[in-house]
Amino acid sequence: MRKRLGFTMAIVCTLIIAGCGNGNNTNSTGNVNATNTPQNEAASPEATTAPAKDVTIKMFQFKVEIAEQLNALAEEYEKETGVKVEVETHGGGEDYGALLKAEIASGSEPEIFNNGGYTALVPYMDRASDLSGEPWVKDLIPTSKAPATVDGKLYGMPMNVEGYGLIYNKALFKQAGITEEPKTLPQLKEAAEKLKAAGITPFEATNEWWSMGIHLVNVGMANQEDPKQFIEDVKAGKQTIKGNAVFEQWLDLVDVIFDNAQDNKVTTDYATQVAEFGSGKAAMMLQGNWTQGDIDKIDPELDLGILPLPISDKEGTILVGVPNNYIVNSKSAHPEEAKAFLNWMVSSEKGKQYLTKEFKFIPAESNIETNAEDIGQVAVAVQEKSATALGWNWDMFPDGVTQGFGAAMQEYLGDQINHDQLLEKLDKAVQDIVKQ
Repeated sequence: MRKRLGFTMAIVCTLIIAGCGNGNNTNSTGNVNATNTPQNEAASPEATTAPAKDVTIKMFQFKVEIAEQLNALAEEYEKETGVKVEVETHGGGEDYGALLKAEIASGSEPEIFNNGGYTALVPYMDRASDLSGEPWVKDLIPTSKAPATVDGKLYGMPMNVEGYGLIYNKALFKQAGITEEPKTLPQLKEAAEKLKAAGITPFEATNEWWSMGIHLVNVGMANQEDPKQFIEDVKAGKQTIKGNAVFEQWLDLVDVIFDNAQDNKVTTDYATQVAEFGSGKAAMMLQGNWTQGDIDKIDPELDLGILPLPISDKEGTILVGVPNNYIVNSKSAHPEEAKAFLNWMVSSEKGKQYLTKEFKFIPAESNIETNAEDIGQVAVAVQEKSATALGWNWDMFPDGVTQGFGAAMQEYLGDQINHDQLLEKLDKAVQDIVKQ
């Protein structure tokens, strides 16, 4: 049986264990639940002092959904401290990892950059600053530290907690006569048929490699009996995705979404997907609570919920985890000023206001209060459905694997390959990188 974890708002990040592993990960050997280490007991609000004025630090970040708000927050910080924070955002359809490598190779060393942790952190360990003594560490929900913990030390600030599934428009479901949320794959198929019969497009899909290659493929990974072991075995060539019973079932979910999506799905990027869904042109889309802000810009009155992603006649789940971490670059010009900015983000009233009301984040810090009005309906629905949630596993693969997954999924979306070829290409995406 798959491991399932209980949930309360106070311990939301314990869900990461379900799919992402814990301190036994080869790149995270410390006790990630130990919040009362001597380092943390020594932490105090004075651990990072206010930076000097007339300093500029650079943040190289991937989260396009908060780009505008993050720039506004940076301006607030400059007004208060005199320190300028230059925010450079690369995400959506861009390959953030490749762009970050190019940025560093060019000689530019941003003070702060994003990293998923686990395997993805390994290439940057020579730059990642030890943040174990920072004042905010004592407030972290314990297992939110897992992805960026190595040998008992914390090398990244968890950005937030997120969950994804099938976001759905309750009004369109009601219009189609769907009175109960579908929880199994047969129920999801039935809901799609009812929506089509009512003249409603069931799914708004996207051609983005990361949405398919990361989020959708992860459903097959997370539903393994032991996701971490399965991934290690696939990397070692001991198991394959093709022929795996769970991934054979997973294909049925993929087909339900793709076969019942809008006509122009092959050319629909992320921004268009969210805009079309927000405009009521489809009843469901595979995304997470990070889309709330963009949806609200289109129609803040939409009544939204989130559905699980089932692969069989058993009830499915949503997927919950830490999306990324802020890494402080020790090779940059101003790492201490970068630490001070991150501390201000989660400790000042202005920073906390932006995290919840503007970013619509579920904070990774237990001392930051949230409510539905601030973080939005989708985030609340994520919290409500997290009792059976599974975790995020993609950062256990070496850099480049998920891009290969995404390319294979794009071919399948365009009807260029069949079931067997898709699974073969997913296996090849792993081995092409592992064997390098």
